[in-house]
Amino acid sequence: MLALSALPFLKPVHLRSPRSSPRGQRRHTLPASEFRCLSPEDAVSVFEIEREAFISVSGDCPLHLDEIRHFLNLCPELSLGWFEEGRLVAFIIGSLWDQDRLSQAALTLHKPRGTAVHIHVLAVHRTFRQQGKGSILMWRYLQYLRCLPFARRALLMCEDFLVPFYQKCGFEVLGPCEVTVGELAFVEMHHPVRGHAFMRRNSGC
Repeated sequence: MLALSALPFLKPVHLRSPRSSPRGQRRHTLPASEFRCLSPEDAVSVFEIEREAFISVSGDCPLHLDEIRHFLNLCPELSLGWFEEGRLVAFIIGSLWDQDRLSQAALTLHKPRGTAVHIHVLAVHRTFRQQGKGSILMWRYLQYLRCLPFARRALLMCEDFLVPFYQKCGFEVLGPCEVTVGELAFVEMHHPVRGHAFMRRNSGC
């Protein structure tokens, strides 16, 4: 797994300064806002947000709890969580894929030699929606992927109504996805990950 200290996009971002004590020493408080890779210990919090976000819309979750733990054990460096004062408010979970297009196997497999990052799920806690957090998190995630020397593009599948959101994030439609879940059909989209050498040379990646 990559060392977080070498990844500028995952360094904690403090949105407000912690209060100082009367003696001028800072109190030990949680950062107001930070972005970091997720760990298996975050799996329950991830699933609670995902379940509320997806079950009411589609009746199922992209990843169940055991699958979340599976990917956070195999490839935590391909996840990104947004924490507010220590509380998870939004997240992305990805894995590597080694083919041009997604197939049914991509739902459960992580291909360590792949160059495509399959974004399984992006979800925002219900009390933090309609604030642009999903777009911000996706932007940071794509910037982070540019620091990974093996990543060449990002792939995802979504329902029709989400296509405009991902297009605003810079994704392009590839066409109907081969993957189906029950009666649900999906659109497959991709985003090239460019500028690897430039990013490594100029941003400390």
